[in-house]
Amino acid sequence: MNEIKIFSPASIANVSCGFDVLGLCLDSVGDEMIFRKTQKKGIFITKIEGAELPYETNKNVAGVSAQAVYDSVEVDFGIEIEIYKKIKAGSGIGSSSASASGSAFGVNEILGRPYSLQELVPYAMKGEELASGSLHADNVAPVLLGGCTLIRSYTPLDVLKIPVPSELYATIIHPHIEVKTKDARKILKPTVTLKNAIQQWGNVGAFVSGMYTNDYELIARSLEDVVVEPIRSILIPKFKDLIDLAKKSGGLGGGISGSGPSVFALNQGKENAEKVKESWNEFYKNVGISYDIYVTKINEEGIKIL
Repeated sequence: MNEIKIFSPASIANVSCGFDVLGLCLDSVGDEMIFRKTQKKGIFITKIEGAELPYETNKNVAGVSAQAVYDSVEVDFGIEIEIYKKIKAGSGIGSSSASASGSAFGVNEILGRPYSLQELVPYAMKGEELASGSLHADNVAPVLLGGCTLIRSYTPLDVLKIPVPSELYATIIHPHIEVKTKDARKILKPTVTLKNAIQQWGNVGAFVSGMYTNDYELIARSLEDVVVEPIRSILIPKFKDLIDLAKKSGGLGGGISGSGPSVFALNQGKENAEKVKESWNEFYKNVGISYDIYVTKINEEGIKIL
């Protein structure tokens, strides 16, 4: 393969109760990337549209992941990358992970698929480390594998794909304020009380059970974070109001998407997702902050070849 164009989707990390271990892949929001063989050896970013990002490979999230995959295989050609950003940086729906996962996937395709999608996760994590300062996979794993993923362990890395109920939709609102992942991680407390830990892992287990059994009510009861959201929610204007509105409008519940500022609600069916969108739109237009709202099915496929 000499050239390939891909769609690399947005994602929801943490999913309330699963800080750094749970992630969902989205369907209607994402970046596009083009990969092309070139005679000169190396990785070269030749075009970026939609964001002001560095072209230097070692300073660009996509470049770092692409270089890691490229360096692991002996080849006598290079690869050019074009990046078309549709996910806004700092939005909380996985802008950096779309770049990191997309570049790992695209380079792997050009190289003839030496790695499985599971094996690409550590390479994509290297790009995420540049963006956030930590090696976490709760965004890149669902983007590469599709659907819902659970990180059972980071050392060694053990990623599990979780089934997704067929009628699960997400509504996402992105207030146009910036919350950097590095900054959002700095405000977190390094320790957790035993009481909160028990409640949190109970919710994670129940969420996974609800996904396997298509139990939407159980999923709803599990969408509670007693560890991270109580601290991070102060960075997001009207966060509690948005979650309360989502539940009143027929949503299952929700939380902060990634490190924010985006807020998500999970819903049973598109009709409920649209109702949440309408209620959020009506409410947030009076807050005084510009915003975007999306309704999307959970993407079971992950990255798509266009």
